[in-house]
Amino acid sequence: MKFSVSDDSDKPKYEQLKTQIRSAVYSGELTEGQALPSLRRLAAELGVSVLTVARAYDELANEGIVRNEQGRGTFVALRSGEVLRRRLLTKTRENLEEACAAAQRADISMQELEQMLAEIYADIEQQRLG
Repeated sequence: MKFSVSDDSDKPKYEQLKTQIRSAVYSGELTEGQALPSLRRLAAELGVSVLTVARAYDELANEGIVRNEQGRGTFVALRSGEVLRRRLLTKTRENLEEACAAAQRADISMQELEQMLAEIYADIEQQRLG
């Protein structure tokens, strides 16, 4: 698994790394129990400080996505994909509740809302696939 960070992004480098690791776990590219690169190795590969990688790993550990084992390294947590999926489902539901409330305030019909959702989903999927 190759990770990358960009100076051109508006997100801090540790956030960019967290997002990539989280996505790799969720997609199954990184599997339960799999070791992540060492702090020093990944920092050298990315050209960033060890503290940047450590912050990303620590925040992912706090989210339950990875686990840090003293003297051994950082590993994808058991059931982390399931935990992440549940969190993403909860966040998606919250966002949809907000969107539905806004649509009702704007007197947007369910049919119009479904059409907008389908278009947005298709646009994002197209961007993801390149």
